[in-house]
Amino acid sequence: MIQGAVVLLWLGLCAVQDTRQRLLANRLTLGVALLAAVYLFWTGNTWLGASIGQGMWAFMLALLLTLPGYALGRLGAGDVKLLAALALVSDADYLLGAFIGAAVASGLWLLLAPRLWPLMAQRLRDCLRHLAPEPSKKLPFAPFLLVGFTLVWFWIH
Repeated sequence: MIQGAVVLLWLGLCAVQDTRQRLLANRLTLGVALLAAVYLFWTGNTWLGASIGQGMWAFMLALLLTLPGYALGRLGAGDVKLLAALALVSDADYLLGAFIGAAVASGLWLLLAPRLWPLMAQRLRDCLRHLAPEPSKKLPFAPFLLVGFTLVWFWIH
């Protein structure tokens, strides 16, 4: 249970940074990926308890899901590294659930944001400026991945 809370905290830090600065620091993505890989190969399990085979399958799946989006300019390099690190700490079920949850959350945001944005306080809009509902804008991915992972974590537990 504590391991999932640590993953939520890490994703929360990534979400805050991505929302405020529109970037993900390598310390948060590559750093966690490196620690997760060392843990995986040292113990034979991911941080959330999946086998080494499941962790590596999740890692390959993360690359399959994100590299096309990166090539098309829909995802940034930080997003690819974030999902790869998430795969190394979890398994394919968490990864796919978080990815699907992120897609649903971002879709809901795109539908609701134009109505909610004018109702928000100016200070909140300033903090969330990279989530502003502008037509041609690429939204930060980490906040939606946090929502997706949170939903799947509570669903599985």
